[in-house]
Amino acid sequence: MVRRLLSIWFQRLASDASLRIKPIEGPFALVHRSGNADHLHCLNRAAEQRGLHRGMSLADARAIYPDLYTRPANLAREAATLTGLRRWVGRYAPMVGSEGTDGLIADITGVAHLFGGEAELRDDLHARLERVGLTAVSAIAGTRGAAYALARHGGGIIPDGMLAQGAAHLPVSALRIDHAAAEGLARVGLSRIGDVIAQPRAPLARRFGAGLLLRLDQLLGHQPEPVSAGAEPPHFGVRLTLPEPIGLQSDVMAGLGRLLERLCASLAQHHQGARRLRLELRRVDHGTAEVEIGLARPMRDPARIAALFTKGVEEVDAGYGIDAMRLYASVTEPMPPEQIGSGPTVRNQDAMADLISRLGNRVGFDRVLRIAATESKIPERSHHLTAAAWSEARPSPPRRGPARPATIFPPEPVTHASGHPPARFRWRRMQFTTLRAHGPERITPEWWFDDPEWRSGLRDYWRIETREGPRLWLFHTPQMPAWHPPMQAQNWCVQGEFV
Repeated sequence: MVRRLLSIWFQRLASDASLRIKPIEGPFALVHRSGNADHLHCLNRAAEQRGLHRGMSLADARAIYPDLYTRPANLAREAATLTGLRRWVGRYAPMVGSEGTDGLIADITGVAHLFGGEAELRDDLHARLERVGLTAVSAIAGTRGAAYALARHGGGIIPDGMLAQGAAHLPVSALRIDHAAAEGLARVGLSRIGDVIAQPRAPLARRFGAGLLLRLDQLLGHQPEPVSAGAEPPHFGVRLTLPEPIGLQSDVMAGLGRLLERLCASLAQHHQGARRLRLELRRVDHGTAEVEIGLARPMRDPARIAALFTKGVEEVDAGYGIDAMRLYASVTEPMPPEQIGSGPTVRNQDAMADLISRLGNRVGFDRVLRIAATESKIPERSHHLTAAAWSEARPSPPRRGPARPATIFPPEPVTHASGHPPARFRWRRMQFTTLRAHGPERITPEWWFDDPEWRSGLRDYWRIETREGPRLWLFHTPQMPAWHPPMQAQNWCVQGEFV
């Protein structure tokens, strides 16, 4: 049986997928940040007609067309879209693989007659893609290289036995060679694949390397190039059909326990842990009740997971009874085997994870925060708030130097300051007298951050013990001119208080 391959190139996969979610009229582009500048990642046809192209900086694109509508690119969503299309193209071929980040290759050997022929198969493919708003170019040939080359340059069908003739008019860049080799071939007058085929092989190999001949042999079928479908990710889901409807909470939890044992065994087999699970309860009246929970960290312990479902199962309306249950893990993360124990540290970690899970399922995981230390000498940036479910608790890095206050707040100016450090000053409408002063600790701004609060320059911090009781953290800005009346009050500020 003659081998036939179908190559599909999605010219605007990312932009088409984004416009399907939220349509936009007029020029549109997805923007991806590379280095220190934003660049156009994918454009629609209207943007291309305005002279814009992929890789162009966003600043240059705005200069050409100021009204360009943009959105940030989502590479993970783009990859997921291509994966979904690979599954869908399985209707035309038993073996479908990916071709880069925007293409697919399918082995349609012995399949085309089911659609009336190769031309009818392509027509059906394009009609279905056009109905869902996706732009694609396809080609059918006897080799993967020829199908790839033709799909990227207009598409079509190369009949069996006509590989050299069908690909002769294509540019040499269609051979999947690097840009330098393609330019070198063009400089010596070999701009088409037909020109390269007609040349002696030995001089080509000496001048342009063996990679050119390999790609040429793959296009002509002299070197095999298999099509392999990517491995499907494991699906972590289990079902339970009940012989009689149930409605009691205890019965539902008993069924859930059986499902969790099977699901956790499957997770352990693949060294995965669940981060989000959904329980679907099918009622006798064909209605469905759902209970979904999230976990603070990857987990596959049936008993601990079941406890988190208790509140949700209590609120389920069983109606006339539940006759089927389905449980699956919608989000998983790697969880390799590890040495377990029953020491106090392990119990404390498990208890904290369970607490964060319970709070997160009630108020939202983004609202359960923890303070995390950062490597910065700037007081405001020495720590930040992060979601507890998506971060690990880590001790603060060791620090040398003067003590820092337990409470830090935005700088508050002091008035009537006398002396250096001030022997007397007013703060929050109260008069303070200095008993002891320790310092200064000089902190310079981080030049790589443009922080308006630190544009006044370096600061000298003092620990002030007052006669009235409070132990304050004051700073002085020596670079700010004291003679300038609007800035004079800012020369001394309070930013923290010691306990």
